Amino acid sequence: MTEHVLTGTRGTIVVHEWSPPRPRRLVLVVHGYGEHAGRYGALADVLTGHGAAVFAPDHMGHGRSAGERVVIEDFEDVVTDAHAAARLARAAHPGLPLIVIGHSMGGLIAARYAQRYGGTLAALVLSGPVIGGWELPGRLLAHEEIPDLPVSPAALSRDPAVGAAYAADELVWHGPMKRPTLEAFVRTLETVAEGGDTGPLPLLWLHGDDDRLVPLPGSRTGVERLSGGPLTERIYPGARHEVFNETNRAEVFADVTRFLDGVPAS
Repeated sequence: MTEHVLTGTRGTIVVHEWSPPRPRRLVLVVHGYGEHAGRYGALADVLTGHGAAVFAPDHMGHGRSAGERVVIEDFEDVVTDAHAAARLARAAHPGLPLIVIGHSMGGLIAARYAQRYGGTLAALVLSGPVIGGWELPGRLLAHEEIPDLPVSPAALSRDPAVGAAYAADELVWHGPMKRPTLEAFVRTLETVAEGGDTGPLPLLWLHGDDDRLVPLPGSRTGVERLSGGPLTERIYPGARHEVFNETNRAEVFADVTRFLDGVPAS
């Protein structure tokens, strides 16, 4: 894994790269709230083994990138930073098709990316995406002081090792959500809802049916509104929020690589 440092919209952005010797496609991985791109090494290993060069930025205020921890005042800036990472990928490997994979908050960013830059993409993958109806920001903003409700590691996966690693990860934010970020969530959920579909872009939607952080019914509303082309849906019985880290991750990875095989590659 190689790290690059880019000048982002509000400070330096660290981009992680995993590349095979002769890639056939590019994948931009967009991570979720409070975490960082380094947690996607297993997914990157699968993708590089399947011929993809993988680029994954740490968002502003996350991981090794600059900014106050977990503060995002405008998700449009994060989309712009992700596009800078995509330009880096294309400069390193020109002419290859680009697929964006977004998880959770990263699904919101990826959805907005597809609305803004869909003509440059070959496909979109959303995992437990925060789009459609997500009630948490509104509930927290109703309080004068934001309650300290950190993510429960047990909500991530049925694999206890995943939760233990998450709890011990010093680059993960374990404190309360912050008001500017919650307000930005509300605005961007509305922007994506009103931003139209992504036309003929192939879309793969992955979700655990026991996802308590981003409940499946709310996401379904957003995914069905966003998709204007072929939609492939994979709902995993008993799986929690992080399907790439679930006990059935081999099944999830196989679904992703099968989907990528249907995307034209050079």
